[in-house]
Amino acid sequence: MITEKSIKKLANKLFGKIYDKYRPLFFIVKDYIPKSGLNTTARSYVSFGFLLTLFVYIASFVSTVILVGVLKPYTLLGIIYILFIPIAVSVTFFLIYLFIPYYKAESRKRSIETNLPFALAHMGAIAGSGIPPQDVFKLMSKFKEYGEVSKEISKVARNIEVFGMDPVSAVKQVAKNTPSDALREVLMGFVTTTQSGGDVKLFLKNAGKQALFEWQTKRKKFVDQLSTYAEFYTGLLIAAPLFIISLFSVMNMVSGKIGSMDILNLMQLSIYVLIPLLNLGFLLFLHVTQVEM
Repeated sequence: MITEKSIKKLANKLFGKIYDKYRPLFFIVKDYIPKSGLNTTARSYVSFGFLLTLFVYIASFVSTVILVGVLKPYTLLGIIYILFIPIAVSVTFFLIYLFIPYYKAESRKRSIETNLPFALAHMGAIAGSGIPPQDVFKLMSKFKEYGEVSKEISKVARNIEVFGMDPVSAVKQVAKNTPSDALREVLMGFVTTTQSGGDVKLFLKNAGKQALFEWQTKRKKFVDQLSTYAEFYTGLLIAAPLFIISLFSVMNMVSGKIGSMDILNLMQLSIYVLIPLLNLGFLLFLHVTQVEM
């Protein structure tokens, strides 16, 4: 019976040596796999990627051969399509696959830094009852509403309860692999406070206040930026296109061409291609720069 485990085992057997030989080239996978939350090793992940890419190449090669045969007889251009399209599709797929751990790690980082102030406030309240530090993580691991913060805290509790690690070592191990610098700083601060005999309750309370202040500052800055973006959008993507289309309309009545280009064609290109692309680019820009609330 074919299972996911057997497929990954086959991939490691076929392509594992490629990863071993060119390990430095896959640094982005090696660095971000522990932070991405993917339950695999860098070697297994890359090997499985090679196997998937092989299947993608075969599928795209067969599809290209069929399409070229139907749409265009097997001329020199058709042969070039058959040779290069499957390669381009496969290389693109493999590069996207390699960057998945990075994107997952960045997504987890955003989730952690969004929920961290509220999770710290909750941890401070639990620590205020006087229970031992390891029990703080055990209790917090039961609350799943803090997203990726809850998962990181659950790892600390797992290290203590399942792997038998002491609280300090358990926290250090999670701090090493977390994608968030803010959470890493808090966890290492917890370690330092515990080892020095400091007040854990006071530390968590102050850390929560600091994280909440930074959260509020970041969001206020983003809201202020939105007003600037709105003015930019109004000027560049509303007023400017209207002016250009009006100008083209007047020019079309005076002279139907600009050089060798037909003005009507330019208007259609602007309306149906350029303006939608600019709006799409602006939406992507907002998506990349937005701050999670």
